[in-house]
Amino acid sequence: MAHHLADPPTPSPEAGGGVRSVKSAERTIAVLEYLSSATRACSLREVSTALGLPRASGYALLTTLVNTGWVETDGAGRYRIGIRALRAGASYVERDDVVQRSQGVMTELNDELGETVHLARLDGAEVVYLATNISRHSLAVVSRPGRRLPSWATGLGKAILAGRPWSEVDELLPEILEPRTVHTITDRTALRAELEAIRRRGHAVDEQESTIGLRCFAVPLDFGTLPNEALSCSVPVVRLDPDREDVIVTALLRARERIIR
Repeated sequence: MAHHLADPPTPSPEAGGGVRSVKSAERTIAVLEYLSSATRACSLREVSTALGLPRASGYALLTTLVNTGWVETDGAGRYRIGIRALRAGASYVERDDVVQRSQGVMTELNDELGETVHLARLDGAEVVYLATNISRHSLAVVSRPGRRLPSWATGLGKAILAGRPWSEVDELLPEILEPRTVHTITDRTALRAELEAIRRRGHAVDEQESTIGLRCFAVPLDFGTLPNEALSCSVPVVRLDPDREDVIVTALLRARERIIR
């Protein structure tokens, strides 16, 4: 006998697309995001306090995540992101269309320049590193895939932001632009002027704004829409002179055309 499938419930007018959010799922995501951004293992109290969770609920959620491999514990009551999260992140990168289009070009650019090459994507007010080809030199600064940095403090982020209307950028950024170094642009007027200059010349420069001693050159990857990704080359300032900078920028612009065409 055929079974009649009940009609799906009528979406409620709450939460975005009209579907009621699931609190347990929201809490799970919040815990994973908190632990993934933490610089060290965290205690139950730290997680519960930061996320406003009842202690019992926080413990039950963390225990479930440990049992499923998404979170690991050091045996002393502290928690860190687990290997399942790494597998999920690796799967995302491996299947990403922009990464696939860029990797061959990044390898050739790395071979040509001998310097570290990065690919990153804008996510909120931050950039997330998607792929990296490491410099062949012993003196190198590397941002591994998955690392997040404030967009206003990086060449990659500024290259992406420069391709967007200032009104959108202003709304996207936090009220206070926290510095990473003494060179980070934290004044909105100065940042707007910097983005306009980037738009005119076609590439961004991070002048030790993210890491002291490191200069980064970046170009946006605009696939016919507002840019959401950028390609960069990071070089210790001790290895740079004006001629070398011209070579790097020219190579980046050439690489960008090969990726977006």
